[in-house]
Parts: sequence; structure tokens; C-alpha cells
Amino acid sequence: MTSMIDTWDADAPGILRLPSGRLVRGRGLRRPLPDGPLPDFAVYLLGRTPPPVQWDSRWVRWPDFALPRDRRDTVDALGEVWRRAASERVEVACGGGRGRTGTALACIAVLDGVPARDAVAYVRRHYHRHAVETPWQRRYVGRFTTPSS
Repeated sequence: MTSMIDTWDADAPGILRLPSGRLVRGRGLRRPLPDGPLPDFAVYLLGRTPPPVQWDSRWVRWPDFALPRDRRDTVDALGEVWRRAASERVEVACGGGRGRTGTALACIAVLDGVPARDAVAYVRRHYHRHAVETPWQRRYVGRFTTPSS
């Protein structure tokens, strides 16, 4: 694994430590940007175009309380989060930071080796206890497979 020098402080708010040691920040865009370093890359999970940011970012079309519109694009974006988190500060965010963000973080945990059936519990334990808000989001995570699967 590459050096973790340029990633997040593991104790900062919203940071999820994956089993591999990678750190990913989840957050809600309706709240102010947290103090501290800026992300190097972000994936925004929104039903409409996100506001511009000064770092590299990607938009996944994902309406509130729903599922992503394009599964292939979502898998690709979450894979990019996982890869870049090895050496960069990466964040995943939606409006509130729980439903879509929690679902995405759980899928990233699957990419990191957490069994899909355990990923929601993992994210609720290590990120936010109310992450992954709807039954269909939980099913999405349970059925999430890695690109090679």
C-alpha cells in the first residue's frame, strides 16, 4: 500500500477508516466545510449539478432518498474514491451526509474487502449510526459487487 502521508487525520469528524487503513471523509453539503485541509478529490452524490469546488471532483447523479441513476458510473466513481484514498484526501458527500453518503461509503467498504452483507453495519459503527437510510439503499449495498465480480 502507498504512503498515507497526504490523507486525512483519522480522528477528524466524518472520517471513515477502512480495514486497509485508507481514510475517506463523508460529509453533508448542507453543513459548512469542516476546518482543516481541503480534499484532493471528491465525489458528490446529488440529484442536480453540485456547486463548483477548487479541488478535483466528480458528480454521481443520485437523487435524495433514491438510488444512483447510472450503476456503471457509480461503481467507477466509487472505485476511483477507493484507489485515490490510498494516497490522497478524498471525500464523499450528499446533502445531509447520511443516506447517499453512507450508502456510498458502505459500497467503498465492500471494495476494501468488507463482505457486502456486513458493510452497512461497518459504516454505521465507524462513520454514523444512521448511515444508509432506506431499505432500498441497504439492498443496494447488499447486492453491490466489485467490478471484477
